[in-house]
Amino acid sequence: MPEELEVPTEHLSETIREHAEKERQTWILAVALSTAMLAVFAAITALLAGHHANEAMIEQIRAADQWAYYQAKGIKLAVLESKMELLVTLGKEGSGTDSAKAEEYKVQQKEIQEKALEKEESSELHLRHHNTLAKSVTLFQIAIAVAAISVLTRRKWMWLGSLMLGSAGLVVFVLGVI
Repeated sequence: MPEELEVPTEHLSETIREHAEKERQTWILAVALSTAMLAVFAAITALLAGHHANEAMIEQIRAADQWAYYQAKGIKLAVLESKMELLVTLGKEGSGTDSAKAEEYKVQQKEIQEKALEKEESSELHLRHHNTLAKSVTLFQIAIAVAAISVLTRRKWMWLGSLMLGSAGLVVFVLGVI
């Protein structure tokens, strides 16, 4: 019976450990890089969401200003119409300029109303962009948290889930920008 050959396995075991450690470090590096990219996307998206929130508020303030201006013209028109009615009641003739001025106020009110509605619509559009971008930021933040948990638990499937959440965040980002 031939003698069994003894193969030294200490070197083989050490090589396997080194290879596993190198693979683990490569994976952790990939997680770190993807997490950094997610953080960049989250920061940019948060800035855009904040911008749209500010613009929505500014446009709403401008709309409120237009409505106040509309009401001021309405008050002037009401005072002028009261004056004209009072003159008729007293049996006096009103001036032609009063009637022309009343018509001018009505035209101005119509223009002011259109501007106010335009500002309100612009505000609503900015608010819709803000809400969509805020959802994108949330997805990016969750993706970052899941990536961190994947490293702590050494679960690659969680990292893949993190990448999928980040991809969903990118899709929502694009929808929020357009």
